[in-house]
Amino acid sequence: MNFPFYIARRYLISRKSHNIINIISAISVVGVAIGAMALIIVLSVFNGFDKLVVSLFSSFNASIQITASHGKTFNVQSLPLDQLKKIPGVLHFTEVIEEDALMKYKDNQTIVTIKGVSESFTRMSGLDTMMVEGNFILQDGDKDYALLGYGVAGSLNANLQDYLNPISVYAPRRDASFSGGFENAFQSDIIFPSGFFQIQWEYDVKYAILPLRFVKQLLDYGDERTSIEIDLAKNADQKDIQKQIETLIGNKFTVKNRYQQQEILYKIMVSEKNYIFMILTLILIIATFNVIGTLSMLILDKKKDIAVLQSMGASQGLIQRIFLLEGVLISFIGALVGLTLGGIICWIQIRFGLIRLGSADSSFVVSAYPVYMQITDFIVVFMTVMAIGFLAACYPVYNIKKVHVGEIKLD
Repeated sequence: MNFPFYIARRYLISRKSHNIINIISAISVVGVAIGAMALIIVLSVFNGFDKLVVSLFSSFNASIQITASHGKTFNVQSLPLDQLKKIPGVLHFTEVIEEDALMKYKDNQTIVTIKGVSESFTRMSGLDTMMVEGNFILQDGDKDYALLGYGVAGSLNANLQDYLNPISVYAPRRDASFSGGFENAFQSDIIFPSGFFQIQWEYDVKYAILPLRFVKQLLDYGDERTSIEIDLAKNADQKDIQKQIETLIGNKFTVKNRYQQQEILYKIMVSEKNYIFMILTLILIIATFNVIGTLSMLILDKKKDIAVLQSMGASQGLIQRIFLLEGVLISFIGALVGLTLGGIICWIQIRFGLIRLGSADSSFVVSAYPVYMQITDFIVVFMTVMAIGFLAACYPVYNIKKVHVGEIKLD
């Protein structure tokens, strides 16, 4: 066995001449363990929320979205749709028209973004899993239906059971002239809602999903579209397919994956996670100061041992390595205990959901705090704890040379 490690291990587990050193050593281990445990729990909770948000947006945002690089709309005939279908990994695509419109139901009205989608939307969207009332129906034969965000439905006070009063949809005419009055400036149509969906507040108060044929007629768009949304196979290489599509359609169009469609949101989430990690790391650094006190008192307690080792020919470097390993062992045990406890707590939350989100009747999409553990987080936390512990141990160990050389004598 390595001699410095053997002595350091003995110093760690053996009883000291002053019992306070044992207590401080235990406090150091507990402090490091609590810091490591807090880090892994918080990071796992952030991972859980990240995964939840991604799953929520996945039900609304397509895997790949094609939009015009310049302008709002493009002619769908200018895209090689047949060639897009032949790309391996492409399952479905839907033509989309998005436009702001006014919806009115009885005496209530609100501004919404109407999203007209073609028939394949029902096969590629996960919106059916986000329905809170009604059914996921857009077309039934010649009849068209609307899916309203829960916030939109609340603003309109819409009633799915009201078969006498449809929702009126008003959109500006493309050749609008306000001089002729309201009726000449806007064109309108009526539609009944089939259900309400709930994804995230920003979407719930903004969107209404309607059949493409209804929106195309309302807006008089013809072959114009605002985007094409593409659904990919589960194990498809998204980056490779995105590059193939970009090469195929040229620079007149912009191709975005799911993360790029919500780039600002995902950047904010990553930034929040990094900031929390830095804050907890600072707390961990403060907790690790106990290691400095523990080693300083241990060095004072082991003056005679140091003198004996020096008399036997031990170099100053050897003595320093002994106490440096002592500090590393404290950090290692604290990190190991903390990560183990953190992993157990995260598993309990995943399995039983003990810590709830809001009240029992909360309408949030999940009832308990979401948690998702990643092995990379465990590795990063362990390396962070060990690095801080090593740096904390260096200070008292380095001062052995300054304080004790020439002062330590055998009694």
